[in-house]
Amino acid sequence: MTQSLTQSPPAAAPAPVTVRRPLAVLTVILLGQFMAVLDASIVNVAIPSIRTSLHATGSGLQLIVSGYVIAYAVLLVTGARLGDRFGQRTLFVTGLALFTLASLACGLAWNSGALIVFRFLQGVGSAAMVPQVMTLIQRQFTGATRARALSTYAAVISSGFVAGQLAGGLILDGDIAGTGWRGVFLVNVPIGLVLLAVAPRVLPGATVRVDRKLDLAGLTVLATAVLLLVVPLVLGHEQDWPLWTRIALGASAFGFAGFALVERRAHRRGGEPLFADRVLRAPGVVLTAAALFLLMCTFGGWTFVLTIHLQSTLGYSALHAGLLFLPNGVTFGLVSLNWTRIPARFHRVMIPTGLVIAAVTTLVMGLQLRDGHDIGPAELIVFAVMGIGYGLAFSPLMARATAKIPLALAADASGILVTCVQLGVVIGVASFGTVFLTLADSTGFSAAHAVGVTALAQSITMVGAAALATRAAR
Repeated sequence: MTQSLTQSPPAAAPAPVTVRRPLAVLTVILLGQFMAVLDASIVNVAIPSIRTSLHATGSGLQLIVSGYVIAYAVLLVTGARLGDRFGQRTLFVTGLALFTLASLACGLAWNSGALIVFRFLQGVGSAAMVPQVMTLIQRQFTGATRARALSTYAAVISSGFVAGQLAGGLILDGDIAGTGWRGVFLVNVPIGLVLLAVAPRVLPGATVRVDRKLDLAGLTVLATAVLLLVVPLVLGHEQDWPLWTRIALGASAFGFAGFALVERRAHRRGGEPLFADRVLRAPGVVLTAAALFLLMCTFGGWTFVLTIHLQSTLGYSALHAGLLFLPNGVTFGLVSLNWTRIPARFHRVMIPTGLVIAAVTTLVMGLQLRDGHDIGPAELIVFAVMGIGYGLAFSPLMARATAKIPLALAADASGILVTCVQLGVVIGVASFGTVFLTLADSTGFSAAHAVGVTALAQSITMVGAAALATRAAR
């Protein structure tokens, strides 16, 4: 994967869009991105309250978190292509409208099954809205300006994470208008309505629309493979791993292999596979995307596990638990915004160094918590250093992956990268969440000890991401 792109871009590739207000465009699209991240984060804080109110099982909680991200991840590339076909502004506004409506429905959900369905619809809305963010950044900004825009993008992700933790705690503890956990979904509605009023006036219309082909066969196979992997992981531990869960997990491997075959076939026949061959052939893209996937596995899994541990095991309030995530999110955001100031000669080793820092601090945090200790100053310092590690890796990985992608392939590249990021969250919640819940429910293991074991597994995963990132930089 070290060769350059040699194929010519599509004849009808969209040209760069020139607008007079790039800052206004960036503000609007990043607010949409912020809302999507806020929703994923704020729900994590509400997990224990949802569990009590709706009598949801551990598997139900995982599906409430994962259902949103599954739809989001699987449909991202299709959403990016629909943006090329109908215009980024049209798809952004359409996705925003669906996301806002689904948020209202989530706030009114009457049981965990309904909430899972409405969360899935939220994910569909995000899949239409969010790919347009990366595509517009790539088409509006170039060179150092693009790097700064991507750094702001990463900072929005981290700040959305922190804001979600804090806002979720405030909403739950404040019990605004008696809404309880429902308020964490209803808060999206006024934000969404404001953006719906502003976005059509600010975002640029498409100067060229491309009749992009939709890879429906690839989409179907990928969705099937993801479900075959995630559903048994989520449900297996509560059902004592019946035969169907093991069959499904085995079938998922064949599903992903089948997806690769379907994509190659589409490429040979001149179609447009979900994972475009010209993007995958860009130097280091595959290895970088794999590193991003593993990084987000640990991030998503750790957030899910730690949230349950803080509120259910240690008995912290939602606000108290949310505040404890602040050092991690702040350092992540600050580093994401300022990594470009680090001398270029250090950039090659910066990413693997950040991943190793994240791996070591995750392991240390697990060791600190395995005996059931409360969170004190030492744990907060470790958590802050962990955010530095994530910040040194995430935004530079995104910038590295997009640096050598032609403008004509911006939509496909953004779709592939964000798909890897979101699938990482899904697999992280399903796999590490299952490890934690299984150990916590087993004889001879306390929940605190389960946190320590889960942290060890996540550290090993992070070291694997560092190895991939090192190889991609060569």
